[in-house]
Amino acid sequence: MPFQTTITLSSYSKGCHLITKEVLNKIPEVSKTKIGILHLFVQHTSCALSVNENYDPDVRKDMTMALDKIVPESLAWQHTDEGPDDSVSHTKASLIGSSISIPITDGSLNLGTWQGIYLCEFRKDKHTRRIVATIIP
Repeated sequence: MPFQTTITLSSYSKGCHLITKEVLNKIPEVSKTKIGILHLFVQHTSCALSVNENYDPDVRKDMTMALDKIVPESLAWQHTDEGPDDSVSHTKASLIGSSISIPITDGSLNLGTWQGIYLCEFRKDKHTRRIVATIIP
């Protein structure tokens, strides 16, 4: 039976944040799923979801640094209604993406040994983010 819910994450400021445990704590239905897919979709345009290194926190710092180099705030952005990090955040969100899908096997996310779920927050100030979580058996 398919399942869907919307979860609200803790507030995070700019950076790449490991949220695997937080997501699993809010979606206990994963543990009841023998075989399926967990699809996560973030309902915002200035953050993104990614799967990446879950062990060394320096990877998250490096990702933030690299994205700042690829999409610098110093460009002549036109859309700055919510501040200088407005359009730059939208651009980074488009590059990384708003959704991920992860296999579920025997009630667990079938991630690689060193993989975890990231919320990539591109706004400097803390924001509360919502994610639509869908389990497809």
